[in-house]
Amino acid sequence: MSRFFAGGSSTESSSDESEGEEIIQQKPASQPNRMFMFSDEEEETRRVVRSAKDKRFEEILGVIKSIKNHKKIKDISKVLTGFEDLTKAYTKAKNVIDKEGKPRWYIKCLVELEEFINECWEDKKKFNKINAKSLASLRQKLRKYMRDFEDKIAEYKANPDASGEEMEEDGDYAGSEDSDSDDDDGGGVTAASFLKKKPVAAVPAAQPKPDLSQFLKDAGGSDESDSEDSHWTSSDESDGSSFDEEGGAPGQSLAAQFLKKSTGDEKKETEKREKKERKAAQKAKKKQEEDEEEGWKEVKGGIKAAVSKKPKAMFEKDVEITHIVVVKKMNEILAGRGKRGTDRSEQIELLKELREIASKNNLGVPMDIKIMFAVTASIYDYNPNIATNMKSEMWDSCIKYISETLDLLKDNPNVTVGDNISEESENLSDANATYRIRGCILSKVERMDEEFIKMLQNCDAHSYEYVERLKDEAKVLEIIKRLQDYLEERGSPSETCRVYLRHIEHIYYKYDYKQLQKLRKSHDEERSAQNKAKLEKTTVGEVKKEEKKPEEVEEVKDNKEEEEVEKKEDEEQDNKNDIGVSEDNSDLMDRMCNYIYSKDSTDRIRTRAILCHIYHHALHDRWYEARDLMLMSHLQDTIQHADIPTQICYNRSMVQLGLCAFRQGSIRDAHNALLDIQSGGRAKELLAQGLLMRSMADRNAEQEKLEKRRQMPFHMHINLELLECVYLVSAMLLEIPYMAAHEFDTRRRMISKSFHHQLRLSERQPLLGPPESMREHVVAASKAMKNGNWKACRNFLINSKMNGKVWNLFPESEAVKTLIVRKIQEESLRTYLFTYGSVYESLSLVTLAEMFEVEQSTVHSTISKMIINEELMASWDEPSRCVVMHRCDPIYDSI
Repeated sequence: MSRFFAGGSSTESSSDESEGEEIIQQKPASQPNRMFMFSDEEEETRRVVRSAKDKRFEEILGVIKSIKNHKKIKDISKVLTGFEDLTKAYTKAKNVIDKEGKPRWYIKCLVELEEFINECWEDKKKFNKINAKSLASLRQKLRKYMRDFEDKIAEYKANPDASGEEMEEDGDYAGSEDSDSDDDDGGGVTAASFLKKKPVAAVPAAQPKPDLSQFLKDAGGSDESDSEDSHWTSSDESDGSSFDEEGGAPGQSLAAQFLKKSTGDEKKETEKREKKERKAAQKAKKKQEEDEEEGWKEVKGGIKAAVSKKPKAMFEKDVEITHIVVVKKMNEILAGRGKRGTDRSEQIELLKELREIASKNNLGVPMDIKIMFAVTASIYDYNPNIATNMKSEMWDSCIKYISETLDLLKDNPNVTVGDNISEESENLSDANATYRIRGCILSKVERMDEEFIKMLQNCDAHSYEYVERLKDEAKVLEIIKRLQDYLEERGSPSETCRVYLRHIEHIYYKYDYKQLQKLRKSHDEERSAQNKAKLEKTTVGEVKKEEKKPEEVEEVKDNKEEEEVEKKEDEEQDNKNDIGVSEDNSDLMDRMCNYIYSKDSTDRIRTRAILCHIYHHALHDRWYEARDLMLMSHLQDTIQHADIPTQICYNRSMVQLGLCAFRQGSIRDAHNALLDIQSGGRAKELLAQGLLMRSMADRNAEQEKLEKRRQMPFHMHINLELLECVYLVSAMLLEIPYMAAHEFDTRRRMISKSFHHQLRLSERQPLLGPPESMREHVVAASKAMKNGNWKACRNFLINSKMNGKVWNLFPESEAVKTLIVRKIQEESLRTYLFTYGSVYESLSLVTLAEMFEVEQSTVHSTISKMIINEELMASWDEPSRCVVMHRCDPIYDSI
């Protein structure tokens, strides 16, 4: 008791009475003194003086801790905000960092953040719109920011497992990170959690820690044994110098000193000291293990890598290489297919080596084909995930082996392959009989085609990689043609139908420009014939024939020379076609589709062939053939029972049929064909050209994967803006005259809801400027047509902006624009008559023809159709060439 509260007594040998008196005298004085000292210590702890380095580093570590917490819950927007705060804090501490050097824990934070971003970038489609946008901006900012730390980052990545001393020199970042979760209740991150030295002015670190007994000797405690004071001095040696640090003398209130050491600071420091001791023990243990295991090397990859090392020799020296031995070895290699620990690349290499051994020992072509079937199957199994595509190296080797297999099969007609051949009935060695091998070359080629489509689906459509991959389509198509020739000779009708369908699916969407050149030649021939007829008419009956004769002779000579040149060019092209190949794509499509129609026994192949045939007809403006084939097949009645890829093919064929009808001037048929696709606003999804973000919540992860696998490659897409423009223009040409004819009809129906929706949106706008988008152009043209101003309607639809966006995408763009202008004139005439017909008693045919700049025959036929269909109450007055309007007054029944 006396040792604890003694203020300045020199000895402890005084009597009990004096000791009692001392206690009585000190009680009233010590009570306020203790309280006063405690409050002073509180003020001192609040006013701790810290250096600029401590403040800046503490601020940076606080931001790093918040970033770490946000990374755990993958809140990318908060991580982006934390990164911006981190860069600001680093900029504030730049003066300190220039003196001390770039901290290693800061480099570690940047590297971990980069790894986190790379992991999230692979699954970026799982994030919502805000987090996805934040992830993109964070990725870009971090890449730009890390350029200033390239040397340090490279140094860290080369040796990420740095020694503990290096981490301590940089602020003990590892220790502070580990203690963040434990110190949340203790007030967060402090300077003591990452600094090696204490923030308050203390004894220099180089000096040994003073013993507490040095201060107690002067207080009169020297006579006591060390054993009695051992519990006092050994409680916390790190705080033994706290008397001098905090300005307290040995004679002052020691109780207050004791109470201070029971706070959370002591706990933190003890934990820090224990962690350092743990690290030192781990280092010592690791060093001891290294000393014990000197001469041993660590095997990278573990047991699997050690086991999976390829043996030096596949067969023993004395083993005779025969067909049975090679087949047995091949089955041993293939036994690991699909198993978890199998190294697939090593399996492929082993099969290649086995093929070399078989060829060296002259085991024959059948054995070579069988091993190549196994190699191709192993290449397909290399990628276990069915959603991801094949690597480019594997793809090249796959094409190579399939091409070699086809060459061997074509050069050796005595070799038969098929899935129906069992392994027991295989013949690989008997040359007197037909060689029989189990395997299907058609299945390998179909899988190759699927992998090619998958590679295109997983490439960025606007990258150079997509162009490079698309160049392989020529190789794929060449392999399909060679397989087609092989199966036409030796295959069954069902196999021939399957390979025909693969060939059709590669050419049905491609426009045949040879046919376009033929059409242009026919048009030129017609024009030249018309010009000749006009020249002949003009020459007949002219005066002064002698003066005209030299000119006519020159014209005749020029015409003959031109005809001879054209004939020579045609003959040269015909000779080239005869020497070279080939039938046109249209003839090829007709031949293959007709074969499938007659020989196929499955509904799916026949249905897809019909749809591809319709698409090809419509693409080349064969409107009537495409329409008749669609109506005769009755697919519109049964397509809902087909599989989803076939339904997508049906949607594409209907869209192309509608575009063909529009180019041919059948506006109502075009509108009806495009109505189902455009009415719901889901054209992109129905044509398998992308997924809609608004319907992402309606599907789970598995459904999303399936839909991504059904997407069409980019080069097979149909332009959605062109499709929507054609639909809206068709709706305008039908809807505006109908609205004018039924202006006062309360039961008026809507032909196109989406077109009316666009009109209502434009009417709600307070300010109408010049049209910019495609929809605004169509709406402005509709308003002009409603007022009877056909020229303004034409100018809104046919201009440089609309030509670049829409109309120039058609092969015969000039013919399409001429057709649109003609349709605008006719429908504007009908709208004018519906709107203003009640005002006139009669209208002149000549006046109407001049007003709308059309021929009189066109005006006559248009008005006659309106009269026949009872749309216009009028009659023709032939002598005056006028249309007389009839007014129908309402008839009331008399009461």
